Amino acid sequence: MTSTPTRTAEFRPSGTEVPTVSGARSLGTLSRRAVAALSFRTIGAVYVWLLIIVLFSVWAPDTFPTVTTVKQVLNGNAVAGLVAISVVLPLAARVFDLSVAFTMSLTSVLTAYFMVTKGLGPGTAIALAMTAALLIGLVNGVVVVVLRVDSFIATLATGALIQSLITMVTNDSSITGVKLLAKPFANIAQLDAGGITLPVLYLLLAATAIWFLLEHTATGRRLYATGFNADAARLQGVRTNRLRFLTLVTSALLAGFAGVVFASSVGSGSPSAGTPYLLSAYAAAFVGATQLRAGRFNAWGTVIAVLLLGTGITGLGLATSAQWAASLFTGSVLIVALVLTGGRITLPAVLRRHKAPTVAETDDVSAPDKEFT
Repeated sequence: MTSTPTRTAEFRPSGTEVPTVSGARSLGTLSRRAVAALSFRTIGAVYVWLLIIVLFSVWAPDTFPTVTTVKQVLNGNAVAGLVAISVVLPLAARVFDLSVAFTMSLTSVLTAYFMVTKGLGPGTAIALAMTAALLIGLVNGVVVVVLRVDSFIATLATGALIQSLITMVTNDSSITGVKLLAKPFANIAQLDAGGITLPVLYLLLAATAIWFLLEHTATGRRLYATGFNADAARLQGVRTNRLRFLTLVTSALLAGFAGVVFASSVGSGSPSAGTPYLLSAYAAAFVGATQLRAGRFNAWGTVIAVLLLGTGITGLGLATSAQWAASLFTGSVLIVALVLTGGRITLPAVLRRHKAPTVAETDDVSAPDKEFT
């Protein structure tokens, strides 16, 4: 008789786990995702930002690599970040709002005008200034959505009208007064905790709200669908006109709030407060569209781009460079960041990389878009 060979039992120490095929696959998937998330194409601007920090730390070792510099970069670029964040939603819906800089200037001027000239309290002055910003957003929405004027031209024309109103109120002179420097108005921008002022908190809150809206709500998916292909989104039941209208209103309100914060920080209402922020806002938004969510305008990518530019400009100031160096640096970094990340600073190219949503992603909205038509 022959005995059937039996398999010897394998004994392993207690507490040890045998990796399974599914576990190995999961580990491989996680590692690939980590590599993709840290790739230069995904967060190229972060690597450029780190390179800038290293360069200025070597160039100005006594003044740049300090906690004071970090606070200066954050505090000095919070308002610029608010303006940049204000254009993210319209761009996600494939709409330009070039009036944000003028809206910022207007609310800065109106807040100072109502407080200094009319003797109103800070709360009333801010409410009236923000009402003006809301009206600007409504006008932009009507002109762009209802009258179907190209958003680039329409908001540029609106900006010219706003500038004429600013000139009428200020005669091209800044409005200053003791009330603007006193509490509680000054606390809006000058109150700090550990050297970090409140505008930094405003920027973080605004970025978080827009990030949540775009990434975790049906409205955000519909905004991206509108930017990718408005006609296809409309056929899927997305109310594209309503979304574009609301993005223009939101953009005006955020820019208006930035103007109030600016007036509080400098203690005056400047007729040209928003002018320097227009180009940097759109530059940050487009560079941000190549980061984190490549091909999509997003909040945190925009914040990274703002801080990248702000770090370089602050470093140049601490290194006592020539006045023209800041503009040269801004242009150079934008080009390098976009080239290295494979980005293009044109709206259609960015929007072509939007992921077209499925019918399920746009939820159960089935009625055709009939608003404002």
